Amino acid sequence: MHMLVMYEKGERRDGETFVEGLPRSAIRNLERKLTFVPASREFHDWHEPRGSQMRLMYFYFEPEKLNALSKRGITDLPNAPRLLFEDETLWHTALKLKTFVESSAGDPIYFESLGTRLIHNVVRFTCGMPSIQPQLRGGLAPWQQRLVTAYIQEHLNEPIPIGTLAQLVRLSPYHFCRVFKQSLGMPPYRYQTNRRVEHAKVLLAKRAGSMAEIGLAVGFSSPNAFATAFRKATGIAPTDYRRSVAAPVTHE
Repeated sequence: MHMLVMYEKGERRDGETFVEGLPRSAIRNLERKLTFVPASREFHDWHEPRGSQMRLMYFYFEPEKLNALSKRGITDLPNAPRLLFEDETLWHTALKLKTFVESSAGDPIYFESLGTRLIHNVVRFTCGMPSIQPQLRGGLAPWQQRLVTAYIQEHLNEPIPIGTLAQLVRLSPYHFCRVFKQSLGMPPYRYQTNRRVEHAKVLLAKRAGSMAEIGLAVGFSSPNAFATAFRKATGIAPTDYRRSVAAPVTHE
């Protein structure tokens, strides 16, 4: 079966996570991380917790039942593994489903709806499609969101002060940070970092320069800053990511 692992809480002193087809990860802070394991892929995960106990949940999806969802708008089923990644939309849907299960609520229609939405989010993420963000009252207006995200995308190679982004949409820095998070699901700084990491993935896959050159090209001040941000967002080092996309695992 397909499996989604939700790490709600936990930090490990030692341990390792492995999904067949990706480099192993020994990342320590697992809080708010997700791992997706397609059916038939090998998976290993062990932890020596630091401090409080680990708290995680496993969601399983039968491939046969997922095929029926194609009639509801899902045309591509997930088949790409993802290791210890972050995605706000997918996280919040998984959290809602976890809360529903733990509350022993008895509404099967709502349960099915949450499960279907979770699969939609998994497919969108693994296929590289943008997440559908919920419409929240009080967030950025559509024109403000388009202007800010376009500006960030055009200036990935340089740090952008919050004041600059706030001025673009005629808001105070404090109010801008609040409504940005409402609309995009994360603070402006994390959004900028995520976009830099996504662009770095493209450059790494194309082998467009050394690690230091790629880090500078996407706005990180040093190779260490680049490696730290990349590992935090993806669960693996940029060097391991480059090797994984350069020599993908094939199955006979």
